[in-house]
Amino acid sequence: MTFPEARVVEVVEVPDAPLELGQVRVRTLYSGISAGTELTSFRGTSPHVTKRWDPETRLFAGGETGPAFPVTVLGYEEVGVVTEMAAPNTTIALGDVVWGTWGHRSSAVLDGEAAAARILPAGADPRIGIFSHIGAVALNSILDADIHVGETVAIFGLGVPGQLVAQLARLNGARVIAVDGVAARRKLATQLGADVVLDPAEPVAEQIRQLTDGRGADVAIEIAGNARALHEAIRSVAYSSRVVAAGFIQGDAAGLRLGEEFHHNRVQVVGSQISGSAPNVAHRWDRYRLTSTAIDLAASGRLQVLPLISHAVGLDEVADAYRMLDEGAPGVLQVVIDFEGAGR
Repeated sequence: MTFPEARVVEVVEVPDAPLELGQVRVRTLYSGISAGTELTSFRGTSPHVTKRWDPETRLFAGGETGPAFPVTVLGYEEVGVVTEMAAPNTTIALGDVVWGTWGHRSSAVLDGEAAAARILPAGADPRIGIFSHIGAVALNSILDADIHVGETVAIFGLGVPGQLVAQLARLNGARVIAVDGVAARRKLATQLGADVVLDPAEPVAEQIRQLTDGRGADVAIEIAGNARALHEAIRSVAYSSRVVAAGFIQGDAAGLRLGEEFHHNRVQVVGSQISGSAPNVAHRWDRYRLTSTAIDLAASGRLQVLPLISHAVGLDEVADAYRMLDEGAPGVLQVVIDFEGAGR
């Protein structure tokens, strides 16, 4: 699947790669569409589309040159079943269901050892597997937040990652105040355990201070990808507290006024991104531990992920699915591509 140009989706056929020794082939069961990172590529707003990322200098090089299409690397929320093996393997078998990242593809060739480390527990709903990466993103922001038992955490944005962050914050012992402009998302957050939900149409920072004896939240996590949400998160925390900026904000951060509460309240803003973990835990928390922990929590039922799935579509419906996400259709949250059949 590719984006040949902005807001255009194409499903393309590619030949199956041959297996090499130690590899396995998986048939994809489900693939989740990211309503954050993928949509920025779909719209042509991602800096990875408009600029060139230099992995050595870790800088975006060049000015705005306009969107560079086609975009061919799509999808990072996959689960599939092992259908072929290049050699006998005692740690993985035909029929095992594995999770990972291989893109919106009907099949993929994986390293056998890596696949063996990503087998879903027997009896687990295979759809749980699509939450490995986005679950890791949410968990990584929790590590960056450095939450302590009894603290109040304000979470701005209740899309899929925000819903996961809210649950993980409660597992960490926090009182959760969740903020989103969509009533259905606030209702779902309440059902999944959020202590308080707020509508950003009302004065959020003032309400949070009322709920915390005038102090403000101990930490806030912005995961909406919205500069105004980040600004309100800064306004909502206590003096000399932390805000984790985990959302993928596009373009200029209009509405972020750093001369106000950020400056006067000595607020620390920490960027959270899945390429690394907080320096104080990075030696213990690598990408695999993040993803596998998210899957283990979901498989055990401690992290509720299946209620986040709002739509399932077949391959013939993916263009409509991206448009639905792009337009913010009512009720849409996690959209899943069902490779086994039509949408339902």
